[in-house]
Amino acid sequence: MDLAKPHMDVGLYTNNREKMLQFWQDKVGLRFDHLGKLGGGVHQLRHFLGEGPTGPILKINAARDPLPEAQASGYRELLIARSGCAAPEHLIDPDGNRLSLVPPGHLGITGIAMRMVVRDLDAFDDFFGRVLGLSAGPDVGAHAYACGQSFIMAVHDPDTVGDAVQLAKGYRYLTVQIFDADKEYDTVINRGGNEGTLPKTLGTTVRYGFIRDPDGNWIELSQRSTLTGPIVNP
Repeated sequence: MDLAKPHMDVGLYTNNREKMLQFWQDKVGLRFDHLGKLGGGVHQLRHFLGEGPTGPILKINAARDPLPEAQASGYRELLIARSGCAAPEHLIDPDGNRLSLVPPGHLGITGIAMRMVVRDLDAFDDFFGRVLGLSAGPDVGAHAYACGQSFIMAVHDPDTVGDAVQLAKGYRYLTVQIFDADKEYDTVINRGGNEGTLPKTLGTTVRYGFIRDPDGNWIELSQRSTLTGPIVNP
């Protein structure tokens, strides 16, 4: 995968805008980037998980309308390397999302990592290793892959949901910033990956599509003009 930035981003949905912003800004100390309107009464409040525009981003998607009840996705815990942190600090946000602030280098993490639960570790390894073409991250664990300087790590849970809902409360998708959304989408599908939504263009800002892992978790393939230059529709 031809990465346009060496980190992945994390997307969550909430109906609890003010309390979530207070927690992530004041308790966790994230710096606000900007607000984007996604349509349908959803505002995306982007926050820096690292330093600057090429670092990882947390997207707090605040929905106006009540979100449907749904089981948690496979994305269960966000780990954030934090300078000055002497030992892991485990936190839970107002919606119940788990995160840990960890010393830089803990489990090999210098940026962020997402801990997942999956029904089949072999299927996880095949998807993230062969289909997405990510390299293994052995310092993080036996079932872990590097997306630039970010990591995706899995533990086995046979009871996890097998068809994750995207538009519901909690961590719901990861974003990989790439140079060509259509090319990467086609590559994933041709390698036997699962379709999510076909790439489309939002204004002059971004062209993006979604793919899904073996448990139906959503991954956004994003071609963002601020990283790749002007968007040209195919």
